[in-house]
Amino acid sequence: MTFRTTSASADYVEDVSPGSGALPPRAWYASSDARSLSLNGSWRFRLSAAADAEDDSFAAEGYDAGDWAEVTVPGHWVLQGHGFPVYTNHLYPFPVDPPRVPTENPTGDHLRVFDLPEDWPDLAEGGALLRFDGVESCARVWLNGTEIGEFKGSRLPHEFAVGGLLKTVGNILAVRVHQWSAGSYLEDQDQWWLPGIFRDVTLLHRPAGSALDFFVHASYDHVTGEGTLRVDSDVDGRVTVPALDIDVATGEPVTVPVEPWSAETPRLYDGELVTPGERVPLRIGFRTVALEDGLIKVNGRAVLFKGVNRHEWHPERGRALDLETMREDVLLMKRHNVNAVRTSHYPPHPAFLELCDEYGLWVIDECDLETHGFVEQDWRDNPVDDDRWTPALLDRAARMVERDKNHPSVVIWSLGNEAGTGRGLTAMAEWIRGRDASRLVHYEGDVDCRDTDVYSRMYAFHEEVERIGRGLDGGTLKRRRLPLILCEYGHAMGNGPGGIADYQRLFEAHERLQGGFIWEWIDHGIKDDRYGYAYGGDFGEELHDGNFVCDGLLFPDRTPSPGLVEFKKVIEPVAISGDGADGTVRIANKQDFADLSALAFTWAFQVDGETIESGSLPVPALAAGESAEVKLPAPPEGVPGGAETQWTVRAVLAEDTAWAPQGHVVAWGRLPVAARALPSVAATEGPVPDGALITLGPASFDARTGALRTIGSVEVTGLRLDVWRAPTDNDEGAPWQSDVRHGELWRKLGLHRMRHRLDAVESGGDALTVRTRVAPAGWEVGLSTVYRWTSDGNRLRLTVSVTPEGDWTVPLPRLGVRFGLSGADAVTWFGGGPGEAYPDTRAASQVGRWRSTVDGMQTPYVRPQENGARADVRWAELGGLRIEGDPEFWFSARRWTNEQLDAARHRTDLVPGGTVWVNLDHGQHGIGSQSCGPGPLPRYYLNAAPAEFSFVFSEVR
Repeated sequence: MTFRTTSASADYVEDVSPGSGALPPRAWYASSDARSLSLNGSWRFRLSAAADAEDDSFAAEGYDAGDWAEVTVPGHWVLQGHGFPVYTNHLYPFPVDPPRVPTENPTGDHLRVFDLPEDWPDLAEGGALLRFDGVESCARVWLNGTEIGEFKGSRLPHEFAVGGLLKTVGNILAVRVHQWSAGSYLEDQDQWWLPGIFRDVTLLHRPAGSALDFFVHASYDHVTGEGTLRVDSDVDGRVTVPALDIDVATGEPVTVPVEPWSAETPRLYDGELVTPGERVPLRIGFRTVALEDGLIKVNGRAVLFKGVNRHEWHPERGRALDLETMREDVLLMKRHNVNAVRTSHYPPHPAFLELCDEYGLWVIDECDLETHGFVEQDWRDNPVDDDRWTPALLDRAARMVERDKNHPSVVIWSLGNEAGTGRGLTAMAEWIRGRDASRLVHYEGDVDCRDTDVYSRMYAFHEEVERIGRGLDGGTLKRRRLPLILCEYGHAMGNGPGGIADYQRLFEAHERLQGGFIWEWIDHGIKDDRYGYAYGGDFGEELHDGNFVCDGLLFPDRTPSPGLVEFKKVIEPVAISGDGADGTVRIANKQDFADLSALAFTWAFQVDGETIESGSLPVPALAAGESAEVKLPAPPEGVPGGAETQWTVRAVLAEDTAWAPQGHVVAWGRLPVAARALPSVAATEGPVPDGALITLGPASFDARTGALRTIGSVEVTGLRLDVWRAPTDNDEGAPWQSDVRHGELWRKLGLHRMRHRLDAVESGGDALTVRTRVAPAGWEVGLSTVYRWTSDGNRLRLTVSVTPEGDWTVPLPRLGVRFGLSGADAVTWFGGGPGEAYPDTRAASQVGRWRSTVDGMQTPYVRPQENGARADVRWAELGGLRIEGDPEFWFSARRWTNEQLDAARHRTDLVPGGTVWVNLDHGQHGIGSQSCGPGPLPRYYLNAAPAEFSFVFSEVR
């Protein structure tokens, strides 16, 4: 005998079908004159523990929900005090038994009572549609007591015909939403699981004779400069485009001279589709996408994607984004030279694509499909290779394509992400090509490119990318003839990503390499009073992936991280280079389409980091791909001898644009002229014993240990060699990686607990010499370290000599000295800035004179880790000290030790102390992106090797 505890009324939850009752998908648009009513706002809400815990009587008219809670729609109930969010990277947070889901299935009943506006058309005239733009993960809907359907496909639109059910007043809309369903097996994306009605709910009037669906075909012939427009409509009508003098019937093609649309020049023409029942505004961009000569070409030219992967995210509202937040994302992308977006891993809110059309971004539109958790069972029972699920897959493909087909920004359809391989994906690709042959098809998991038009990879190492670029990668014949994009690379988790400049050099060197998309756009931290921002595990989840959800170029509050600033520099559309000493700068236009007429160029001449003269630089309006040598003005006279001098040339917006104001810096280049004179201290004063102290020039030392105590009136504590840094997420690597993960090796060796043995304090002649050995307990490796102090009476010079002992098999995290100061706050330095930099993240570091505070030098990563180092520092002043380097050094200062930083798990764990700890580093290990991708390239390793470096200290009065 078989027993089933779930009631028949909830069987649809585990049904593999996409649902029932919903209308066929169609294009998304806002009508010019057909009425609509937003049903967003406050809804009554009841949470149950199981799908069938409550009956459906709440949907009936007259039901009293006065004691229910309230939630905001769009929204997620777990972010509004009802239950908790769950974060997993790829593991399903429930037992894998498709299509079954747990009995413990949080279910939210939603109620909304609404009246029709007074000017709503007569209910007998035309029809009405109820539209849901996004509900996670399964919903059942009633209107005025009548069930109208149920659906799955969380990030996709669903519409229902409701005209015959509407009343003038007192309409009751009831929606039952289940957190888990059969659809959850298709939505295993790397993100928070957040149930709820998280996108708009809208009532749409559909007048008789209104357009049911339409398809704008707007191609461009780059040879003739003409565009061909044809608008297919389910209801006959006319299409007008006043700026092009177009007035034609639907279905009729017309060819006219046009300006093409591209991400660089997003020319849109306003038009209108007029049917007997309504007028529909059109924004038409003429462009042609093709796979030609083994390359992705738009309007006849190969394009280079400088992209990001974008999940929808807000730190308080989750995936319930408003228009202004979406606009902020697009503006930040444009201002940081990003030209492309992959909508990982689902279609975004449709308004986001309108913004991409308007401002100019290439889009890979990705279907709401991922079954990544099945990798744990070697893809057994994977829905994409099970014919029972194919209707659901095709439904998801159709709802994406039909909704978004009229956006010129969408140039590639993506079948989904990390769903293995199977017949269902092939069916999706075939359906998409049959419906829309004007775009290409992408799917990273199709390694043989059977169903796709692009060879796509994730996190390929630099060496492999170069081999692919040179055509030495092998594979099927079809794959060898296709372009490569890295749909994910440069994992932007915590401090990083490193090595993206090295990727970009490969992209630009090999035609087949058509760029990539950084993973990802924004940290998915949830605003939380306990932690600042919460991540996986902070809500008591039994299964989670920690802070792996915080891997973006933006912090959760949308502040750009150093990684985004670095990316902007790496992908800048104008290359500025040259030898400043010969007075010539080379300007190269790296854009695919636009000339340089929108940019103005400026020069600045700097002496020791300060600009002493500046002006404009005439540069011709070079066409895309062109370059020219431009003469700089004569350098200023009267520059003091020994000063460091340089030119800085900038490309800025010549006028205000839709995305940034006049003067916004698009690109810049530094051209050194004369190097600085290295600091010199004549050893004219020797050490003098003074009881328990030894004095040397302005400094005093402990006579027994040789430890520095003061420099003038400035107290100094704990100066000694330091090799430890709080490992970054990229140092730690990912658990599934089998290759070297440096953070783990550093801890195993004990570099976080180095012991300092005093061997000798030698006071005599013109120097105080302290000999030590720095080594971890339990191992025979060590660093023989000698501190040699000299002075000219006013300044103090420290020369540190380091000799490795034993067999060092791992690189060092850092190599330098650390000491503590009290009372330090304001910081000034001459060197790289204004933000942090590391050996493989220093492209954006500009050499100049910078000012900050100690607190301002910290980079607030969601999970605290090594941060805040400034590169190429010549000198720094803080806490009453001036420090000069020979050679240049890495400089950081913070109100906690590296060990305290390492122990912190959230920002709120960092409690400022009374001491500012300063690191002056001769070297830093590279960053890489091994939190998911490759580690640092070998040339960025800080290998244990003999080293000598010096610092000159003086008191600032």
